[in-house]
Amino acid sequence: MNQISTTESFNEIINNGETNVIKFFTTWCPDCTRMDMFIPEIIEENADKKWFSLNKDELPELAEKYDVMGIPSLLVFKDGEKIGHLHSANAKTPEQVEEFLAPFKK
Repeated sequence: MNQISTTESFNEIINNGETNVIKFFTTWCPDCTRMDMFIPEIIEENADKKWFSLNKDELPELAEKYDVMGIPSLLVFKDGEKIGHLHSANAKTPEQVEEFLAPFKK
Protein backbone atom coordinates (compact mmCIF):
# COMPACT_ATOMS: atom_id res chain seq x y z
CA MET A 1 0.00 0.00 0.00
CA ASN A 2 1.58 3.28 -1.11
CA GLN A 3 1.53 6.15 1.34
CA ILE A 4 0.15 9.55 0.38
CA SER A 5 2.34 12.34 1.70
CA THR A 6 0.98 15.49 0.01
CA THR A 7 -2.39 17.07 -0.61
CA GLU A 8 -1.50 17.30 -4.29
CA SER A 9 -0.91 13.55 -4.62
CA PHE A 10 -4.10 12.86 -2.65
CA ASN A 11 -6.10 14.98 -5.11
CA GLU A 12 -4.48 13.27 -8.10
CA ILE A 13 -5.28 9.84 -6.68
CA ILE A 14 -8.93 10.48 -5.83
CA ASN A 15 -9.49 11.95 -9.31
CA ASN A 16 -7.73 9.20 -11.30
CA GLY A 17 -10.94 7.49 -12.44
CA GLU A 18 -10.25 4.38 -10.34
CA THR A 19 -11.94 3.17 -7.18
CA ASN A 20 -9.46 4.09 -4.46
CA VAL A 21 -9.40 2.96 -0.83
CA ILE A 22 -7.45 5.21 1.50
CA LYS A 23 -6.58 4.05 5.00
CA PHE A 24 -6.21 6.95 7.42
CA PHE A 25 -3.86 5.96 10.28
CA THR A 26 -1.31 7.24 12.77
CA THR A 27 1.91 5.69 14.02
CA TRP A 28 0.71 5.68 17.64
CA CYS A 29 -2.62 3.91 17.02
CA PRO A 30 -2.89 0.32 18.34
CA ASP A 31 -5.99 -0.41 16.23
CA CYS A 32 -4.04 0.67 13.13
CA THR A 33 -1.34 -1.87 13.98
CA ARG A 34 -4.00 -4.53 14.47
CA MET A 35 -5.52 -3.71 11.07
CA ASP A 36 -2.07 -4.01 9.47
CA MET A 37 -2.05 -7.68 10.53
CA PHE A 38 -5.10 -8.57 8.40
CA ILE A 39 -5.33 -5.91 5.69
CA PRO A 40 -2.90 -7.55 3.20
CA GLU A 41 -5.33 -10.43 2.59
CA ILE A 42 -8.22 -8.01 2.16
CA ILE A 43 -6.20 -5.94 -0.32
CA GLU A 44 -5.45 -9.11 -2.27
CA GLU A 45 -9.16 -10.03 -2.34
CA ASN A 46 -9.99 -6.48 -3.49
CA ALA A 47 -7.33 -6.08 -6.16
CA ASP A 48 -9.87 -4.28 -8.38
CA LYS A 49 -9.29 -1.21 -6.21
CA LYS A 50 -6.22 0.96 -5.70
CA TRP A 51 -5.06 1.04 -2.06
CA PHE A 52 -3.26 3.87 -0.28
CA SER A 53 -2.48 4.96 3.26
CA LEU A 54 -2.40 8.45 4.71
CA ASN A 55 -0.97 9.47 8.08
CA LYS A 56 -3.65 11.63 9.69
CA ASP A 57 -1.02 13.48 11.76
CA GLU A 58 0.89 14.52 8.62
CA LEU A 59 -2.17 15.76 6.67
CA PRO A 60 -4.72 16.80 9.33
CA GLU A 61 -6.52 19.13 6.92
CA LEU A 62 -7.57 16.15 4.77
CA ALA A 63 -8.75 14.21 7.79
CA GLU A 64 -10.84 17.20 8.85
CA LYS A 65 -12.20 17.80 5.35
CA TYR A 66 -13.40 14.19 5.02
CA ASP A 67 -14.71 13.83 8.61
CA VAL A 68 -12.10 11.33 9.77
CA MET A 69 -12.69 11.49 13.53
CA GLY A 70 -11.22 8.12 14.50
CA ILE A 71 -8.47 5.91 13.21
CA PRO A 72 -8.04 3.65 11.44
CA SER A 73 -10.68 4.73 8.96
CA LEU A 74 -11.11 3.48 5.40
CA LEU A 75 -12.46 5.91 2.84
CA VAL A 76 -13.48 4.92 -0.67
CA PHE A 77 -13.22 7.50 -3.45
CA LYS A 78 -14.37 7.40 -7.06
CA ASP A 79 -14.09 10.31 -9.51
CA GLY A 80 -13.09 12.71 -6.71
CA GLU A 81 -16.07 11.88 -4.53
CA LYS A 82 -16.10 10.04 -1.21
CA ILE A 83 -18.48 7.12 -1.74
CA GLY A 84 -17.76 5.14 1.42
CA HIS A 85 -16.41 5.67 4.94
CA LEU A 86 -15.69 2.93 7.46
CA HIS A 87 -15.23 4.59 10.84
CA SER A 88 -12.70 3.27 13.32
CA ALA A 89 -15.29 1.76 15.68
CA ASN A 90 -16.43 -0.54 12.86
CA ALA A 91 -12.98 -1.34 11.45
CA LYS A 92 -11.60 -3.66 14.10
CA THR A 93 -11.99 -7.06 12.43
CA PRO A 94 -11.43 -8.50 8.95
CA GLU A 95 -15.13 -9.36 8.78
CA GLN A 96 -16.15 -5.74 9.40
CA VAL A 97 -13.80 -4.49 6.68
CA GLU A 98 -14.93 -7.16 4.19
CA GLU A 99 -18.59 -6.36 4.85
CA PHE A 100 -17.90 -2.64 4.31
CA LEU A 101 -16.12 -3.31 0.98
CA ALA A 102 -18.71 -5.75 -0.40
CA PRO A 103 -20.86 -3.08 -2.17
CA PHE A 104 -17.77 -1.74 -3.97
CA LYS A 105 -16.81 -5.04 -5.63
CA LYS A 106 -16.80 -5.03 -9.43
